[in-house]
Amino acid sequence: MSGKIEAETPEDRLARMGLVLPPVPPAAGNYVGYVLAGPLLFVSGQLSRKADGNLITGRAGADLTLAQAQDAARASALNILAQAKSAFGTLSRVSRVVRLNGFVQSSADFKDHAQVMNGASDLIASVLGPAGIHTRVAAGAHALPLNAATEIDAMIAGLP
Repeated sequence: MSGKIEAETPEDRLARMGLVLPPVPPAAGNYVGYVLAGPLLFVSGQLSRKADGNLITGRAGADLTLAQAQDAARASALNILAQAKSAFGTLSRVSRVVRLNGFVQSSADFKDHAQVMNGASDLIASVLGPAGIHTRVAAGAHALPLNAATEIDAMIAGLP
């Protein structure tokens, strides 16, 4: 026994939280899931797709409660983390989540877009620790692709 204490990795935190990263889906059009440009990773918009491939669909404030919409944002966040792991090989190479841009499909009178996005922000910060604290946009949308409840893209800085 070396006496060395191993630090908990983001993957360890995911497992402790009972979460599994979904498989990285193929792009559904003329784009890629991510682009790595130097130390910056740009992740395409990730829909609220669960690990089993099913989408969380509907409008916050109409078809979905706030809690259900937050679950959708968490699903989008897990897909962002799956893309980051695919790009970097391990989430331990994430040095900082720089920005999340979140779109919430919602009814016209829904006002809690920021609360929905807290589902994604809280999950990413829980998994990545201080490296997961980021800037953010939370916006409502009349419609999203495939009737997805949320779509979130990200800019992430990575370690060499």
